[in-house]
Amino acid sequence: MLPLFHAVRAPRGAPDQPAQPSPSLRRRFRWSPLAALACCSVLLAACSQNEPPWQLTNVSGHLPDLAFSLTGDNGKPVEASAFKGDTTLVYFGYTHCPDVCPETMARLMQVLAKLGPDAQKVRILFITVDPARDTPKALHDYVGAFDAGHARGLTGTDGQIESLAKRYRVAYQMEKRDPSGNYEVTHSSAVYIFDAEGHARLLATDSDLPDTIAHDLRRMIESST
Repeated sequence: MLPLFHAVRAPRGAPDQPAQPSPSLRRRFRWSPLAALACCSVLLAACSQNEPPWQLTNVSGHLPDLAFSLTGDNGKPVEASAFKGDTTLVYFGYTHCPDVCPETMARLMQVLAKLGPDAQKVRILFITVDPARDTPKALHDYVGAFDAGHARGLTGTDGQIESLAKRYRVAYQMEKRDPSGNYEVTHSSAVYIFDAEGHARLLATDSDLPDTIAHDLRRMIESST
């Protein structure tokens, strides 16, 4: 079963600062609905004889098209339609995440480097699951530390984030603060990949190597041109 569910704790002593990676804090969980989706996708791919299988998990037809109305890291409203024409990678995380979020973003930077010129056709959307702390400025600074040219931070109201998470079967849970002001956020860790038309196509997990992700992204980009 794919490792799609993580629990992470904000670091002690700095509840208002983005965290640095700390692999020892990672705890992995399985989330049955998304894992079941991955299993169904494997069966679907096995039944297709018209094209070679994707190296990532094929979720075509299992998840809805990219659609949202959120607030960008520039403080302005943004719609999913703004990214039509690009291959879009969507990740749900938060800036205080001590390990899996920065590790995932760093891995996606490796993917962009491997894509070369094709990277210009890729956008990364970092959607917060911690809107209480992740202001537009906090998100702007966070994604900018990785790649301001390709990555955008997105936030919204609690209701907007909850609705979007439900749409894509993303699990997350905010825990109560401890006396030091720390709290845990348990969240799914998959990267959702949408084609240039906004259709959900692939799912990448933290077990997928940058080479694997780059291979499928290049194939998707070439098929859309």
